[in-house]
Amino acid sequence: MRFTMETDYAIRIVYCLAKAGKRMDAKSIAEASDVTLRFSLKILRKLVAAGIVKSFKGTQGGYEIGRPLEEISLYDVIRTVEGEYQLSRCLSGEYECGCKTGAPCRFQRVFRDISKDVQARLESHKFSEFM
Repeated sequence: MRFTMETDYAIRIVYCLAKAGKRMDAKSIAEASDVTLRFSLKILRKLVAAGIVKSFKGTQGGYEIGRPLEEISLYDVIRTVEGEYQLSRCLSGEYECGCKTGAPCRFQRVFRDISKDVQARLESHKFSEFM
């Protein structure tokens, strides 16, 4: 199981801004993160909407980290791009597993516990620790 490239890029972009410690324009972010400008802008919009990044318009515009690094976890970035982490799609409620019993399938509890463990581990890692 892997995260999408978009998630990988989002983590790179947040790290780039965190490391810079200042406002950067989208082109510089894209170059420093090795992500195309078009894709960077798409990801930046999501990060801004989540409050992870702030955007500024005008000649002095650009992007910067939206809150203290101690408050931004890997999970925050991943959830912004991917949505809530769930090991199996049967946990989402949008997919009906093949159990046909009307009760949660026998695997759901295990999948839910693993999903919570992964989420907790990702939440425990803040961007401040990578500086």
